[in-house]
Amino acid sequence: MEVPPSATRHCELVAGRSGDAAAFGVWITWIRQRLTDWRLAAVDTDAVLVAAELLSNAARHAGGVLRLTLDHRGDALRIAVCDPSPEPPRPRRHRPESVGGHGMFIIDSLTLRWGTLPGRDGKTVWADLPVPPR
Repeated sequence: MEVPPSATRHCELVAGRSGDAAAFGVWITWIRQRLTDWRLAAVDTDAVLVAAELLSNAARHAGGVLRLTLDHRGDALRIAVCDPSPEPPRPRRHRPESVGGHGMFIIDSLTLRWGTLPGRDGKTVWADLPVPPR
């Protein structure tokens, strides 16, 4: 299905240095505000959880300056985090009894699909959340 340009929304936030714990709350507030502006309250909880996992994985494993992007196109919301590391995520086998290591399992469970795009200055890890019809 072709999505008219008016139905496409995009915004980006340079998320600052990954070691800045105070920035995490700013990122989440920013995401929630964009979702409210775009009338996507139905996906708020899942979007925040997926974004938090992508951001925390990037902060933990890549460091440096992170960039967070949201794209809404029709029936999907793409959440993407760019970081300076060229290394793709390495999902572990999910073990419910483990402390930690659940990030990519959560992302895989909540999203339609996810992936990694190599870039000149690192990589982008993205995830597409389903958006229910209004």
